[in-house]
Amino acid sequence: MWYRRAKIEGGTYFFTVVTYNRQRFLCQPENAELLRNAFRYVMKQRPFKIDAFVLLPEHLHCIWTLPQDDDNFSMRWRLVKSYFSRHCESQYQEGVSVSREKRKGQLIWQNRFWEHIIRDDDDFAKHIDYIHYNPVKHGLVKSPKDWEYSSFKRYVQAGMYDELWGEGQEILFADHIGNE
Repeated sequence: MWYRRAKIEGGTYFFTVVTYNRQRFLCQPENAELLRNAFRYVMKQRPFKIDAFVLLPEHLHCIWTLPQDDDNFSMRWRLVKSYFSRHCESQYQEGVSVSREKRKGQLIWQNRFWEHIIRDDDDFAKHIDYIHYNPVKHGLVKSPKDWEYSSFKRYVQAGMYDELWGEGQEILFADHIGNE
């Protein structure tokens, strides 16, 4: 099957990245920190802005905005995944609990990722809501404010959400918002 990605210089994109066979290890504290380091490392080499982010045990969602003269998000994802995979392997060798299957880079991540170009402000807002509500959707917490690995608290501090947003309610999204 031939797959074509939409690329726009300076574009804003929503991404879903999934672990191989949906293995649930990303939220182990050492792996969450390793992923954070991977993003920092890549952002120094190839800048981009992370507009919103959520990390779940077997996948992550985020929104990136690329520099005005750049459309190469695929290379950035390759660098993030490979950094994580290389260092995950070295953690294993140092005794941190990462299973044998997860050591091999090709078995840590699914080969591809899913992207959606953000079309306008409304699309941006709906995808940010989707990201922040995702831990509730998956039954991991009862409120977005209770999930540690999310940009939700940053948005609350900026006054863009009430701290109780998404608590005690089911939020449904149109089929074209998000992807799992």
